[in-house]
Amino acid sequence: MIKPGKRDEFLSVVIPAYNESARIIPTIRRIDQYCNDRLKRFEIIVVNDGSKDNTRDLVRTEKNRTASLRYEEYEKNRGKGYAIRGGVSVSAGDIILVSDADLSTPIEEIEKLLVPYDQGYDVVIGSRALKESDIAVRQPWWRELMGKTFNVFVRLLFSVDFKDTQCGFKLFRGDTGRKIFRTALIDRFAYDVEILCLVRKAGLGIKEVPIRWLNSPASKVNPVKDSLQMFKDLIKMKLRNLVI
Repeated sequence: MIKPGKRDEFLSVVIPAYNESARIIPTIRRIDQYCNDRLKRFEIIVVNDGSKDNTRDLVRTEKNRTASLRYEEYEKNRGKGYAIRGGVSVSAGDIILVSDADLSTPIEEIEKLLVPYDQGYDVVIGSRALKESDIAVRQPWWRELMGKTFNVFVRLLFSVDFKDTQCGFKLFRGDTGRKIFRTALIDRFAYDVEILCLVRKAGLGIKEVPIRWLNSPASKVNPVKDSLQMFKDLIKMKLRNLVI
């Protein structure tokens, strides 16, 4: 667990952002305050995934206030996986934390992920599906059904035993994360499955841990378009023989 005495490792927090003007600044400031209290060195990397709102202007202005903030951007929306891949590639941390812009998993939950990390695991993933998970605000029933159905297909196609591959709160040993993400190809929401398969194929240790989670009503997931794309990406991964 992180102690007030401040942890020595350099932490990189990577946040993909697409049309996040309503919540990106409170998220940055909350993470910055939390890390300032507990870490000697850290950076917050926001990757603007071709937002159409004023996310760009807000984050650029915030850089003048928040010394830990780094900003990456590109014009065309490429997808969550592409954005995270870019953020990880420029990270400098001994530890990399990937977090959603809505902080549906509160930043404080990193303490739960750091316990297995300190035990030697290379990758630690937050999970909403373990019996110990604390789901403070649930998703709509149809979102939960979509998630469970997707997980069934993932288990059948790739023989993984993770109960929740899609939680946006994941921690990587720095060098491991940068190496794995360099070989990844999936640009959109199914990127999580690809990353976990690549980690397993490399023989690295992964631990799934229960986290506190609060559903955000402003989800960027399109239930039809994105679901179809995710299943297409699963087929692509299967054809690439990403079976564990």
